[in-house]
Amino acid sequence: MANQTVSPGPASAAAVTRPVGKRSVEPILFNTFNALFMLCLVIVTLYPFLNTIVVSFNAGNDTIRGGIYLWPREFTWQNYKAVFASGYIYDAFWVSVARTVLSTLLNLGLTTMLAYTLSRREYVFRKPITLVFILTMYFNAGLIPGYFLMKELHLINTFWVYVIPSMISAFNMIVIRTYIGTIPESLVESAKIDGAGDFKIFVRIIFPLCKPVLATIALFVAVGAWNTWFDAFIYTSSRQELSTMQYELMKLISSSMNANNNPAVAAGAGITQEAAQSMVTPISIRAAVTVVASVPILLVYPFMQKYFVVGLNVGSVKE
Repeated sequence: MANQTVSPGPASAAAVTRPVGKRSVEPILFNTFNALFMLCLVIVTLYPFLNTIVVSFNAGNDTIRGGIYLWPREFTWQNYKAVFASGYIYDAFWVSVARTVLSTLLNLGLTTMLAYTLSRREYVFRKPITLVFILTMYFNAGLIPGYFLMKELHLINTFWVYVIPSMISAFNMIVIRTYIGTIPESLVESAKIDGAGDFKIFVRIIFPLCKPVLATIALFVAVGAWNTWFDAFIYTSSRQELSTMQYELMKLISSSMNANNNPAVAAGAGITQEAAQSMVTPISIRAAVTVVASVPILLVYPFMQKYFVVGLNVGSVKE
């Protein structure tokens, strides 16, 4: 039988053409709506921080009037001069840098070693030990027992009170252990066949493959260590040389909120007290403090962003 080609009629051609046109319009509408929605989301997300920067460069008496949006109405440096008026802020900055670096490195190293140990199926005590660490996430002895523990360990008024309590994190351990579980077991088995021990396997194989999750955990630990001030208030407030930057900034905000006429701020800024009252207010000081405290983290984040995005997907897909 000869092959016959049947040409579609007008009705069938219209039926074929109509869905194609509809499908071609839908992506345009979706992409347009998605772009507008994301643009609004970016504006809503960035505006508070941009407004804080603008307020930090605006005169305090003018800020009280309101209406400061995306550009300072009366530009001034006095807010930042007031922040850096105290000579202690520079020493406190290096104390904060030291505690952040040491806390991050020790937390990553020790927590990753613990996570690798508890991820080994041949380790018979991994489940009860994991349970003990999980319980610490839900139950806390409290502030007073914690203070007496630090006192018994002779950590009060020492730099190591910032570092030692944060060397192990139960939550970080669980996240890293979950990521280690995604690494093929064949890599570990082949290394054992070649005669490698557990420590060599950890250093040569596990640790390098955990870069994405370690970068994510490092960012969390570093931000936490950098932003905290309460431990300096509780454990080292009697030693000024151990004060952290966040604690000094908190004291500055407290002093500016308790009294509008702050002689220390005025003298340190190099202006008269009357001029300080007219240019520096608690609102403007708080904005300048927020910017100063955020800059170091903002400088570090772009270098870790690619690992941070990958690390957030830990445990989201399981094959």
